[in-house]
Formats: sequence, C-alpha cells, structure tokens
Amino acid sequence: MEAVETRLNPSLDQSGVFKSARRIVVKVGSSLVTNEGRGLDEEAIGQWSEQLAALVQQGLELIMVSSGAVAEGMKRLGWSERPKEINELQAAAAVGQMGLVQMYESKLSACGVGSAQVLLTHADLADRERYLNARSTLLTLLQLGVVPVINENDTVVNDEIKFGDNDTLGALVANLVEADVLVILTDQKGLYTADPRRDPSARFVDLARAGDPELEAMAGGAGSGIGKGGMITKILAAKRAAGSGASTVIAWGREPQVLLRLCAGEAIGTCLVAGTPKNQARKRWMADHLQLRGSVRVDDGAVQKILGEGKSLLPIGMTAVEGEFSRGDVIAVRDGAGQEIARGLANYASSEARLLCRKSSNDFERLLGYVAESEMIHRDNLVLSRS
Repeated sequence: MEAVETRLNPSLDQSGVFKSARRIVVKVGSSLVTNEGRGLDEEAIGQWSEQLAALVQQGLELIMVSSGAVAEGMKRLGWSERPKEINELQAAAAVGQMGLVQMYESKLSACGVGSAQVLLTHADLADRERYLNARSTLLTLLQLGVVPVINENDTVVNDEIKFGDNDTLGALVANLVEADVLVILTDQKGLYTADPRRDPSARFVDLARAGDPELEAMAGGAGSGIGKGGMITKILAAKRAAGSGASTVIAWGREPQVLLRLCAGEAIGTCLVAGTPKNQARKRWMADHLQLRGSVRVDDGAVQKILGEGKSLLPIGMTAVEGEFSRGDVIAVRDGAGQEIARGLANYASSEARLLCRKSSNDFERLLGYVAESEMIHRDNLVLSRS
C-alpha cells in the first residue's frame, strides 16, 4: 500500500529510531491483552513477555504499560456489559489487576526476568515530588534488570476511566524515564490517511513527523467520534512523547516477534519521529526554564567536576543555598563569584539542602532522617550554562 508523503529529512528512516535506542516503553491495549474482552490472552502475553525478556538480556531497558484490568475484572465478576458507574469501574479494575499482574509476573519469570507492578495516576506525574519519586523507582528497577509493568491506578482516580487513556499514560511514562522510543501495540496495522473501512482510497502512513497537524486530521480530529478512544489518542501520545525526544511506533500487536523485529531495525507499522533528539529536548527545556526557584553556590572543586568531568552535583561541594525551593524544582548552580555554571532539578528542598552543605552522603540519614539521593542534582538532570 502506498505510503503518504511526509515532511521529513530524506536521510531519516525507521531503523535509525531504534539504532541507538536503549530505553523503550511498550504500551499494549485492552483489546489485545484481553482478546477483545474475552479475558486475559495468556498466549499473547506470553509472547510479548518472551520478547521483553530477550531484549532485557540484550542489555536494553524495557517498561510495559498494559491495559486490561477493567476487562479482566468484568470477566471475573461475570459482567457482560461495561458498567457506567465509577465505583463499579474501579471495583472491576481492582479485581482485574490481580490477574493482570500475576500473568505478567509468571510469564516474565518463566523467561528468567523479574517484574514489578507500578500503579500510577496522572496526579503522581503532575506533583513534583511524586514525579521524582516515581522516576527514581522506575530507573532503579531498570538498573536491576527488572521489567516494570505499569497501569493507571484506576481504583482511586476520580475522572471517568476512558478507553485509550493508557496511550497518554504511556507517553507520560516515556517522558518520565526519558525513553528513546515509545511503542504502542494496537489492533490496527498503524495510521492511514483516512478510515480504510470507509474510504477505499486511504493510504498507509509508514513514516511521519510526530506532532504534524495533518496526523490529527487523518485520525479523525480530537473531537470526532472516529478519534475518541482510538487512533487520535495514539497520535496525541506520540506528540507528547516527542516533547522529551522520544519517537513513537504504532504497530499491530499480533505481528510475529514485533518487538524483536522493531529493535533489529525492521520497518513495521507507523513510525512518528521526534523532531528534537532526546538529550537536546531535555536540555532545552531546562535551559529555557524561566521559573528558577533558587540556587546553590559551589566550590572550585565542584565547578571542575561539573564542567570538566561531567559529574553530578554532590552536597559536599555546596557552600551555600539561596532562595526557597522544593524537591523537583529547577535551580541554578553558581560558582564562588555568583556566575551560573549550570541548572537542573533539585533532589532536595532548600531547607534540607542547607543542612547538607559540605556533608557527605554518609551524613544524610543522620541529618534528615532519610536518604533520597546521594546527589543534589544528578548529571542526567543537569544542563551546563557554560563550558
């Protein structure tokens, strides 16, 4: 099928998206996980788990965002129709989550890979401190070679549980962990220029730029009946993921060995390429951040470590704290003369940072009663203001 013409760099192709990818978020939809609502598809989950495990064993970091809790809960409760009341939807999610996580745990374990359940709400990712806590947990799990299995915490959300919402969650997780690629596995081959069921002239889109306004029109528009809970949520998720430099692939979840083939560079589905590389996207955001909440002064040794060696900022190199800020705020790092040398995300609030100045990580628990991070600003969250 003919591919739509897109405004892309001619030298860019889908294989390039995965060539240097090391951290990948995979989102799989309810219709695939539950075999169109008939209950958890053990064979399909087993196949995805085998592929996830194989990629982890190759040194990649994988996160699975999986729908299916409500549908599985409905089956276990004997409900034939999706309930409309929020409390019943939440009850179905609570029941179904038991089977969902158990299935992933057993299948991944059989492949020799550990797993972890992580339930998130959008509020977790909107709050600075909870955002950093979630990020720290997920990155630690990835370092341990564990595959986090993430779902929205539907048992506590206040808003209506909407089909397709996990597309947005997948993009938010990609932003959270600075993933290289978001893979959305769905029951469609990818994106077409129009609904192929209604328009025989619809052409398949194999490659496009994430965020291109034409893509939303192709998917039916944000307010259309076609787009609601369907392809439009995936297009918007790709746009959101591109904000942190992650490209997105939308592909058929039952394509044989789809994850392994994608990571090997094979062109499958629709690839929506991020316009800005990951490292540049994050650094541009921090460099342009206007709401600096405060700053820390550092000694010459810390200046050398940060500028000359690309190291994190450790509290032992801090000499003073200026302003009032919270964990997760963007703060400036200044040398002894007061000149900004860098800025980044604070791991400790200003009140805590003042206690940690000139202290080693061995003193943190004694001073604070806990240890969040050994760094004041980790190098991954630090952008240089001067070289």
